[in-house]
Amino acid sequence: MLILMVGLPGTGKSTLCRALVQRFGGFVIDKDVVRPALFGPSQIEYTVEQDDFCQEVMLQTAEYLLRAKPKLRVFVDGRPFSREYQRESVQAAAQRVGTPLAIIECVAEEATALARIRRDLESGSHLAANRTVELYLAKKEDFEREPLSGQRVTISSDQDLEASILQAERYLTHINR
Repeated sequence: MLILMVGLPGTGKSTLCRALVQRFGGFVIDKDVVRPALFGPSQIEYTVEQDDFCQEVMLQTAEYLLRAKPKLRVFVDGRPFSREYQRESVQAAAQRVGTPLAIIECVAEEATALARIRRDLESGSHLAANRTVELYLAKKEDFEREPLSGQRVTISSDQDLEASILQAERYLTHINR
């Protein structure tokens, strides 16, 4: 199964997908890990073109893994997926490999997401240096122009992580039937 983590920065996508993998198994392909592995610190640009390139590498990796292990849960993380063409390319990858696509949309109150972003900026704990309040606001505008549609589960990270894990697992189990 290919699992797409969608949502604004600071809404808990990475936290939730890593908790799901830890509890139930699977594999995470994270753009925030892939980008520096491909480009090193000196060539990171944080451009749409570089994001799209990284996403293509991530999807090729997901397809490879799912062809080898069709029952594997592969999480695609590290990008808001705020534009329709980005989501469509993930759907096309799932179709090429003949696996279900699950979409987990993570949301949070704006104050919560912005507080997380500010905390990570202050501590330097997030891998993506462009994860800022300005990025949050720009991606929010993208979602308003190209809203998410279709089958998905929407999970608020304002609730307890355990509740989010259980909600996501119920959805993933249902999709996999």
